Amino acid sequence: MFDPIAYFFANILLLLYDFLGQQTVAAIAVLTLLINLLVLPLTLKQQQSSRKMQEFQPEIEKLQKKYGNDKERLSQEQMKLYKEAGINPMGGCLLLIIQMPIWFGLIGAIRYCIPSGPLELFRFSQHIYKWLPSVVGLVPLQSTFLGMDLGQPPSSAQWWSYSLPILVFATSWLQQKLLTPPTTGDSESQAAMMNRQMQIMMPLMFMFFTLQYATGLSIYFTISSLIRMAQYYFVQRGRDSDKSEGKGKKKS
Repeated sequence: MFDPIAYFFANILLLLYDFLGQQTVAAIAVLTLLINLLVLPLTLKQQQSSRKMQEFQPEIEKLQKKYGNDKERLSQEQMKLYKEAGINPMGGCLLLIIQMPIWFGLIGAIRYCIPSGPLELFRFSQHIYKWLPSVVGLVPLQSTFLGMDLGQPPSSAQWWSYSLPILVFATSWLQQKLLTPPTTGDSESQAAMMNRQMQIMMPLMFMFFTLQYATGLSIYFTISSLIRMAQYYFVQRGRDSDKSEGKGKKKS
């Protein structure tokens, strides 16, 4: 089902591997950057929605106090507020659904570029793009990184390889923590409770993924989380700068 995406990523990975001096980790890192640029409009929209939810938290708290005993009315009023503000509380789920084909495509790409057997090598050889003749002899890619096999899942034989899934969990949790609006008041909306659950469930899911599949996938998730945290920081910094300039103009 995801083979066309996997073949595309595998060819791009081969091209980057050849261009970057046959460094597999560098090739995966640059491919990760390119993929994040591809989904940048979606991540920016998600982060904007998260910031708006933070800004409207006092309004949500007022609704919670006013309709705390009527859960159905509270939910209706909160959804009305979200709609008026252009906030999509389920935006994170949409981004997750869209990214799933990318993850499985990347898993396949790593499997084809670092094959575990001749059958996978043969299958991929039939799908190397004709305009990339220089990369035909590069498969399999150099798979060793810090003594770990990037083409294999973490294992007890290389016990230190389990540090990468833990790093995936830590960076993903920090990313979710940064993007999850703070909750105030005694009660929480359904969207707020879902956001709190996603803050733990998504990092756990990513860690589970990286425990089951090639170690190279851990590099993708870790770098992706770092990129999005940096992206959020610079966007927020620019926003704070604009607010400061606006206040300065009002005073003058």
